[in-house]
Amino acid sequence: MSKVAVVTGGTRGIGAAISKALAASGYSVAAVYHGNDEAAARFHAETSVGVYKWDVGNYEACVAGLAKVAADLGPVDVLVNNAGITRDGMFHKMTLDQWRAVIDTNLNSLFNMCRPVIEGMRERGFGRIVNISSINGQKGQMGQVNYSATKAGDLGFTKALAQENANKGVTVNAICPGYIATEMVMAVPKDVLEKAILPQIPVRRLGQPEEIARCVLFLASDDAGFITGSTLTANGGQYMA
Repeated sequence: MSKVAVVTGGTRGIGAAISKALAASGYSVAAVYHGNDEAAARFHAETSVGVYKWDVGNYEACVAGLAKVAADLGPVDVLVNNAGITRDGMFHKMTLDQWRAVIDTNLNSLFNMCRPVIEGMRERGFGRIVNISSINGQKGQMGQVNYSATKAGDLGFTKALAQENANKGVTVNAICPGYIATEMVMAVPKDVLEKAILPQIPVRRLGQPEEIARCVLFLASDDAGFITGSTLTANGGQYMA
């Protein structure tokens, strides 16, 4: 019986690449999304991966959604917390709504998604949790106090949860991508990309979503059973932690 994997933000960008890679490797995948029905329908039509709609910032929605996944596919073995949003702005002009929206989706979602599955993973003696953080959670970023705070929080969450569950066969790790060629990054004007962003990256190119997906595949595998509480930095050398 194939292992069951849940990927939040799993129908677009990095999340879509992760969902596809896990499915191609034999996992039964549930790709969770919240807002874009059209993109989710297109993703499902292209991949046949099951899509599930709920708000990861809402605990009750996560409990109900994960129960539906378990009923459809089986208990969750692998959880990839990839969902994330930005509400950028300088802190002295940031609104409470901008702060709360990012905190709920990027940080509170880790509790909301992990809490309903962690007991089952512990009881079965196996689990893989992979949290997608960011280079900006490691180094900070002007105009992203809210986002950087959540992504740094993801790393602390990862390390603490890893310690609590290591002796139960459950590993918890994080990945910090740098600039990845997603729809959002590719919308940046070409001259800004070439003059302001690429020169910061020693390998002189953007990362590909599939490269982050391969990192997830490894951390989700049996081969990574001795790795927990770790942060895998994938940013082309832009920031070396």
